[in-house]
Amino acid sequence: MPFRLGIDLGGTKTEIVALDATGAIRLRRRAPTPPDYADVIGLIGALVEAAEAELSGQGSVGIGIPGSLSPATGLVRGANSTWLNGGRLDADVAARLGRPVRLSNDANCLAMSEAADGAGAGYRRVFAVILGTGVGAGITTEGRIEEGRNRITGEWGHNPLPWMTPEEYPGPACWCGRRGCIETFLRGPALAADADGSGARDAGGLPARAAAGDAAAAGAIARHADRLARALAHVINLLDPDCIVLAGGLSNMAHLYDLVPRRWRDFVFSDVVETPLLRAVHGDSSGVLGAARLWD
Repeated sequence: MPFRLGIDLGGTKTEIVALDATGAIRLRRRAPTPPDYADVIGLIGALVEAAEAELSGQGSVGIGIPGSLSPATGLVRGANSTWLNGGRLDADVAARLGRPVRLSNDANCLAMSEAADGAGAGYRRVFAVILGTGVGAGITTEGRIEEGRNRITGEWGHNPLPWMTPEEYPGPACWCGRRGCIETFLRGPALAADADGSGARDAGGLPARAAAGDAAAAGAIARHADRLARALAHVINLLDPDCIVLAGGLSNMAHLYDLVPRRWRDFVFSDVVETPLLRAVHGDSSGVLGAARLWD
């Protein structure tokens, strides 16, 4: 049976999945991501070859990365896994495998997957957000990824947080070279640091701590929800998507789906805001499943 291979190239782990013609998962493997460009090419090649040997066939290959390819140079740019920047990743992987591959931003792959058979299924335009170690977004319209002329559609995380308070301005420094990017406020380590100081990285326990009466945790998650509401209100004002889907580790915080829509009403330029805020059905698998669908 024909199959499609998807690869999610993350900063710490790389995952490969094989989908059959019905969309069912036939194989799934994970491996640590090496912090070296040449080693990344070797890892992708080894994962594909091992999967195809196990499945006794050859599949299409789609790759999601934490960046994008420049339409001017064909080189990776904007990747927070900085060792990828400046590489001709699609061409180098194609040379390693001896056949073409397709490559897109990991948030685009998330949007593709959730629009196909996830939380965004049945919606015409889907805005899908990754809230994790980094923050990004992808957009699909009628199931197709919106790349944009400059291939940066959905680079929401590197816009300034809207309606900053005096206490927030000018915002933290971002790895991109600017200050006050949405990512610097909404990513997981930023939420953890807001509650527990600059050395904190893990925000997973904050909702339970807040529910137990921890004032520092409650204050941090309230500020985070307010900032997410402002940032998504900007999206609704500009794009007016049919739904917004949250993925990434922070998307598991249940309070977001109540607090954020109530708060964004104060910032959306409309008398009514019916936009549903939904949790990704496929969780942290959305990116790799979407990568497999890049050949659809």
